[in-house]
Amino acid sequence: MSSSDGNLHVALLPSSGMGHLLPYLRLAASLIHHQCSLTLITTHPIVSSAESQLISTFLSAFPQITQKKFTPIPLDPVAANITDPFQLQWETIRQSAHLLSPLISSSSPPLSFIITDVTLMSSVISVTAKLCLPNYILFTSSARMLSLFSCFPSIPSSIPKESLPPILLDSNSSFTKNFSDNSGSLKHFNGVLINSFEELEKESLEMLASGNLTKGLPPVFPLGPFLPLELERISLLAPLKWLENQEESSVVYVCFGSRTAMSKEQIRELGNGLVLSGCKFLWVVKSKVVDKEEEDGLDGILGHQLMKKIENNGLVVNEWVDQWEILSQKAVGGFISHCGWNSVVEAAWHGIPVLGWPQNGDQMINAEVIEAGGWGLCMKSWGWGSNHLVKGMEIGDKIKELMGNQRMKMECARISEVAKQRSKAGDGCEDVLKTLFQSLKESRRREF
Repeated sequence: MSSSDGNLHVALLPSSGMGHLLPYLRLAASLIHHQCSLTLITTHPIVSSAESQLISTFLSAFPQITQKKFTPIPLDPVAANITDPFQLQWETIRQSAHLLSPLISSSSPPLSFIITDVTLMSSVISVTAKLCLPNYILFTSSARMLSLFSCFPSIPSSIPKESLPPILLDSNSSFTKNFSDNSGSLKHFNGVLINSFEELEKESLEMLASGNLTKGLPPVFPLGPFLPLELERISLLAPLKWLENQEESSVVYVCFGSRTAMSKEQIRELGNGLVLSGCKFLWVVKSKVVDKEEEDGLDGILGHQLMKKIENNGLVVNEWVDQWEILSQKAVGGFISHCGWNSVVEAAWHGIPVLGWPQNGDQMINAEVIEAGGWGLCMKSWGWGSNHLVKGMEIGDKIKELMGNQRMKMECARISEVAKQRSKAGDGCEDVLKTLFQSLKESRRREF
């Protein structure tokens, strides 16, 4: 990228939740690599300590970034009828979006454009329009999910209704209203940035580019794959040491993210399934994965006999792990995942077959990307996590299918090679960013 792009000053406005924050910080590092000046707008108080710590570490690692703290007017969760703390933060920012105007306009040098989180779109666009500031969206899910978002409440023929996040089927929910409002504001934005790439989602990206889904859709810039930053790395040596002693491609990695809560019955069946598969496994059970009503922890749920079998066949970890590092280990040959989009992209980069077991949100649609690409399974028949009990025998059989599918492994190797080619020199979005910057400059020239 030429130094002529160095006069660009970009503001980043994430919302809340690690699934939204991580892509922002990874994109920020890429923009710095292209000599952009950056301002990071952080909303306070920050919802989780994990987010707060990550932001602090990130700003220490990149002292050239300007931080601007935004303190919205607090919302009463009862009056707002929102129980989820992250959704409450989204709505809090939306309700106070008008207060962003002086914060944005006081930036020095003046901003070239802003990148807004998808959850805040319809509230922020009026602010930036009055300031004549170009506004781009960072869409933190798949291009397939974007195809739904772009024409909601209509549903594209390529997406089965049963794949929609269950909450979107409730037209009275605040989430659905905001989703619809944000979708309706899409045509007013200058473009959509997304952590994907053509070889991963060719059909969806072509459909979005064709303009057939919805009129006035702004250009979509696939900037993926976003790579983790060094500061995200976690030094947890026990899992890595255990993996080093396992045979190549023999281990199933099991992780459902940080916000999926399973019932104790389902956890017990999953434990049974892992044992019945006959495969070695690394099972990450984070605090919220165990139902909050269960006080005995994992040992109490599984019972002594099953826990003993699990310890003989695998390793259970109750802490955060460096997922990127885990997936890079030669011993890992399969990944049981909820299919959060960051996890899907990381699995693609490392060439790991995925058994997609969606639990909520966009995860069913993301899992369909894996299935369509031929490098994983989407367990639609297992329903959504909270309303269907999947038996251990069926789980074990699907693990065997995943680990023994040679065609799937070949497709994984191909998609991994492509992803790594796009990530050479640590940046897979060089050409697309050039196109974005060029379109922005042309837009400026037309204005003057």
